[in-house]
Amino acid sequence: MLLSTFLVEDKPEIRDTVVEAMEEVAPLKFVGHAASEAAARQWLRTFNDDWQLAIVDLFLSEGSGFGVLRDCQDRKPNQKVVVLTSYCHQNITDRCLQLGADRVFDKSADIEELVAYCRAHADSLDGLALPPSQTSLMH
Repeated sequence: MLLSTFLVEDKPEIRDTVVEAMEEVAPLKFVGHAASEAAARQWLRTFNDDWQLAIVDLFLSEGSGFGVLRDCQDRKPNQKVVVLTSYCHQNITDRCLQLGADRVFDKSADIEELVAYCRAHADSLDGLALPPSQTSLMH
């Protein structure tokens, strides 16, 4: 199963690298992305049922990933939110977890752990009902 994934990353070169690399090694299909807090919050409200994983960077050119995490606190049980950041200090990690992040990963050191997390999440959903966007693709 491929996880329908939403990415919040403001730097296009990093966004492109993450999408390309993660789709190659992890069971992910990126269904959307946003470069700002406002755009991410709008996408998540509009496509509330169409994602199973959100990968959020914290420091954005407009707003922050902290606001995105706050908006994701009432997500469905099959939806996971992880932070992918270059700032994995303990106080930042603690704040992310307080705001409801499922995990926090360091961009430079934890990519293999992120891939393993994605595989485990996909395995946990295997066989469950697919979101409407994936169901329509199967017909």
